[in-house]
Amino acid sequence: MATKVTVLGLGAMGLEMAAWLTGKFTVVGFDISAERMALASERGVATADSAAAAAAEADFIIVAVRNQAQLNELLYGEAGIAGSLKAGAIIILTSTIGIEAVESAAAKLEEISVGIVDAPVSGGPVRAGKGDLLVVAGAYDDVWATAKPVLDEMASTLVFVGNKPGKGQALKTVNQLLCGIHIAAAGEAMALAGRLGLDQEKSLEALMAGAAASFMLGDRGPRAIQAYRGETAEVKSRLDIFVKDMRIVTDTAKSLGMAVPLAAAAEQEYLIGFEHGQAAQDDSSVISVVASRPASR
Repeated sequence: MATKVTVLGLGAMGLEMAAWLTGKFTVVGFDISAERMALASERGVATADSAAAAAAEADFIIVAVRNQAQLNELLYGEAGIAGSLKAGAIIILTSTIGIEAVESAAAKLEEISVGIVDAPVSGGPVRAGKGDLLVVAGAYDDVWATAKPVLDEMASTLVFVGNKPGKGQALKTVNQLLCGIHIAAAGEAMALAGRLGLDQEKSLEALMAGAAASFMLGDRGPRAIQAYRGETAEVKSRLDIFVKDMRIVTDTAKSLGMAVPLAAAAEQEYLIGFEHGQAAQDDSSVISVVASRPASR
């Protein structure tokens, strides 16, 4: 029988993952947004009328939600899927929601004989649509072995970081510490270049050719320059995602009694941007926290 994969949450990442996996597996998707459901249909992804209907009889359920509250609602809310899952099904959680949240979900799912792979992803929508993601995963050994063929299709780099749920979140927390700092630093650098009267595009080109280069500078830099100039940049990763993720980073560090001053400073920049109404803007718009208006030329 064909492997049935359900994708719940057809946002920027979920839709691309679903579209990529269609043809390799029998894929069904669901999202509460009618617009996202229509986009999924246009991409050749079969859809269901509800999350529960999509998850019924699925072998694997890929979940792309924003936070722990959304996961709990998806599983156990009024229209939750927990009662529709067959014994032996495996949830592949691609979201960044924190270690304790995943450990709690895993314990509850075990009671109904459902496994979980803690598999937060990195790479962005374009790479998701090519099966080119970085996936760091934690799962019990038997669940990992069963889910690996699906994970292999999702990822170009698949790292098994621990044989229990929560370990994937642990490494993703480390990843987001670096990403959050790098994006904020890229914004500060491009803002400084602008205030110095430099051509920002040429400055970015020069920086990317030297030791200061980073993925986040090269990826976010052009959109940060747009935001600096007051232009509307394409939203590839919302700013409020890093409000959530940097809170996970700093809360985790506090629980360990560890200081993370650079992460804490970056977190404040995202929070200021959030308070200024930038939640739904691209995270590169954090540049405006340190440069609220373009320099005069």
